[in-house]
Amino acid sequence: MVDRYCLTIAAIGLVTVIAGSSPAWGQDSEKKTPNQYEFEEIVISAATADEPTLARFSLKLAADYVEQANLAWWKKRKCVACHTSGAYVLIRPALTELLGPPPTDMRRRYVDAWKKVDATEHEERLRGITPTQMAVIAGGLAEWDAHVTGTLSPETDAALRLMCELQGANGSWGNADCWPPFESSAYHGTTVAAMALATAPTWLAELGDRNLLASVEKMTTYLRTTPPPHDYARVLLLWTSTRLPGLLETAQKEALIAMIGEHQRKDGGWSIRTFAEPQAWGNGERAKKLRAEPEFENPPSDGHQTGLAILVLRDVGIPADDERILRGVQWLLKNQRRSGRWWTRSLNTDRYHFITYSGTCYPLLALAKCGAVPEDQLNQSADTLSRD
Repeated sequence: MVDRYCLTIAAIGLVTVIAGSSPAWGQDSEKKTPNQYEFEEIVISAATADEPTLARFSLKLAADYVEQANLAWWKKRKCVACHTSGAYVLIRPALTELLGPPPTDMRRRYVDAWKKVDATEHEERLRGITPTQMAVIAGGLAEWDAHVTGTLSPETDAALRLMCELQGANGSWGNADCWPPFESSAYHGTTVAAMALATAPTWLAELGDRNLLASVEKMTTYLRTTPPPHDYARVLLLWTSTRLPGLLETAQKEALIAMIGEHQRKDGGWSIRTFAEPQAWGNGERAKKLRAEPEFENPPSDGHQTGLAILVLRDVGIPADDERILRGVQWLLKNQRRSGRWWTRSLNTDRYHFITYSGTCYPLLALAKCGAVPEDQLNQSADTLSRD
């Protein structure tokens, strides 16, 4: 599906993880739904709407899913894809306090991915999704520095500088327009780039290069003056404003906070499908598929949007005991599936549902930001992950 956009790198130092195989719920004998992630000893069953929920939240199962699925992607695809390896590197470092630091082999993969882009011709770098993929890589390295080492690394600095070279004339970063939500607009790519620049320790504060300062200003102007394509992008704008001071006025932030609250479902969760009309995703190619879904008129809450809404509200300063957040947290605690992930139906195809990956990373970070992980599970988390 996204292989044509992948930035292939050599496989290095793979951590061995044995992933327990579980039934592919919802499969029938004539048309078997494929495993979601599978490579050698790693087997993660199909993601389906009818996968049973857990009787009680499990940090161990969620952590195992996050690590194993990302490792399987690297072993098989060897590339940065926004929905899996991109989500991992942008979110996993922030979970260091909860889960321990990510395996260092993972950082080497993203460093190699940056070097792969750096080795290509400039015109080739500007094509397709590469500018946004570079923003994801640079953003992931910035997150690593912010949450794992606490210090700006030379690799992150170089990756951010290369990312700025790929900025478009209007201040945005090029992206695909056909694989929502991640690979569907330059607006999305620009929020990723902005958060990367703002997250890297000391990078913006000590920036003296006039060309880079001009790039930052152009990016900021783009985000201030370009209308977001839908409410989902407005959530990303609000999230970006928590890292980039002065991006939004107080009244603008309050309006976006209210907008998120208006989208909350009766059961306490949020649904990604209410945040954009079908034709507003990317170039509108998914509209027919989305309108044909049986739950189109009343889409259910999902892990991706519920986790994202909560963590953005927390980052913007909404207290953990706010009623909206409490209801959302309860939804997360009650709706984890037996595989450890949270269900989110793909906006693109009904095959792999890779959005359940970000739909698990976001909830984990949201629960951590709310102090909602059960205390009896906190001391167990460090033993659930593979180490190199």
